Amino acid sequence: MDEITSHKIQKIRDLRGRGVDPFPARGPARTHGAREVVEGALERQVSAAGRLVQIRQMGKASFAHLQDETGKLQLYFKKDILGDAPYQSFKDDLAVGDFIAVEGRTFKTKTNETTVEVAKFTLLAKAIRPLPEKWHGLTDTEERHRRRHLDLISNPEVRQTFADRSKIVSAVRKAFSDRGFLEVETPVLLSQAGGAAARPFQTHHNALDQKMVLRIATELYLKRLIIGGFEKVYEIGRIFRNEGIDTRHNPEFTMLEAYQAYADYGTMAELLEGVFSECCAALGRTEIEYRGMKVPLKPPFKRAYLPELWKTGTGEDIHAVLDGKRFNHAKLVALANRLALPASAETPGAKIFERIFDGKILPQLDGPTFVLDHPTAITPLAKTKPGDEALVERFEFFIGGEELANAYSELNDPIDQRERFAEQARQATEEKEEEAQLLDEDFVEAMEVGMPPTGGIGIGIDRLVMLFTGKSSIREVILFPTLRNECLSNSSSPAAT
Repeated sequence: MDEITSHKIQKIRDLRGRGVDPFPARGPARTHGAREVVEGALERQVSAAGRLVQIRQMGKASFAHLQDETGKLQLYFKKDILGDAPYQSFKDDLAVGDFIAVEGRTFKTKTNETTVEVAKFTLLAKAIRPLPEKWHGLTDTEERHRRRHLDLISNPEVRQTFADRSKIVSAVRKAFSDRGFLEVETPVLLSQAGGAAARPFQTHHNALDQKMVLRIATELYLKRLIIGGFEKVYEIGRIFRNEGIDTRHNPEFTMLEAYQAYADYGTMAELLEGVFSECCAALGRTEIEYRGMKVPLKPPFKRAYLPELWKTGTGEDIHAVLDGKRFNHAKLVALANRLALPASAETPGAKIFERIFDGKILPQLDGPTFVLDHPTAITPLAKTKPGDEALVERFEFFIGGEELANAYSELNDPIDQRERFAEQARQATEEKEEEAQLLDEDFVEAMEVGMPPTGGIGIGIDRLVMLFTGKSSIREVILFPTLRNECLSNSSSPAAT
């Protein structure tokens, strides 16, 4: 235990010895937040509460700053007003980091700062550990993410990011609610993962004595609701994928999925444009700056077709590497190597396609763009294009090189669906594709009851927040991102008695 912590614990013991509770259950009723006091009328009685973030002790009068969720407020402590004993208690017992409540009247200082002349104060919670250093705060990125509570105290812009996140999620919900969608909840713990090409986290259910996985998507359960008679459903929920961590990926993230009966991927594109309009209205913006670029966000957004982009980027017709609903693996490998995007016979087709897309298609996109019509080989849950079984009615939506949404005209033919799952099984076996989708017999049986034509969309909420807040890393928009375990020699909290 360091000297500062030891001193603060002793102070708590001293307070208790004098009959002062350093952690009372409640304090005086709060009438105003810090911002409300600063922006309100002068010469009025207020009661505020928050954390002390600065104290400037002088002789018979001292200043301090109190911080709450809304901002900072200057406090003025004067011996003649408080009385001898309370003023001495302020000087001896309070420290930066402590939570207090204050009551008093507001006035303006000579520097024109709204200030509360404290007539009474109450200690609400004594801090044991010190706050980050005043002038430099908490700046190390790893430390900021690992100790988010200190990050939020030290960096107001971080608090604003997460306040904006809340506004964005509320705007998204409003967009779907206004269009008649029903918000639902589906299982997180499953016997089998499905609905996406991803590796799941595995666990074990003791009572049932069976292996379980955390969901990698909500798609298959939401489609069952469409089969069951709901016509517009959506879910905003946590998704878990056992994958790498980088600026765009976190193993635990938030995804919205929505499904609408009697709709297609064109309907979903219009729906996404409506969602963006709601978010812009909530944040008061019609354009954003993202990665140094000004991005207009007024619909309609550009539509581009993957076969055309593929021809421009690779010099070949996309059908040259497709054999019906499969990749022509040998031709795909040859194309990748010709484009200086190395691949071998052992590289799964989906991985090769991704390399070519990232290297030759993404650079062609400027501004918000729907990229439509993708290979059937990598999209086992979407309807094929009429007259072209090699392509499906699917779009991915990109801004600034980032994929934000993915939508299909959903496959509703159970016979075709079973065949697609069989093809995924072949890829898993022959191409060693670890993220291929498994046959979900329960889902196929549900489809056999009958499923109407349906449009579906998935929107990455974290990436949407990254876009609107101008953040380049997903860790900046997730309050508690996944981090490697840290071994601390002094990780336990000190006990104060």
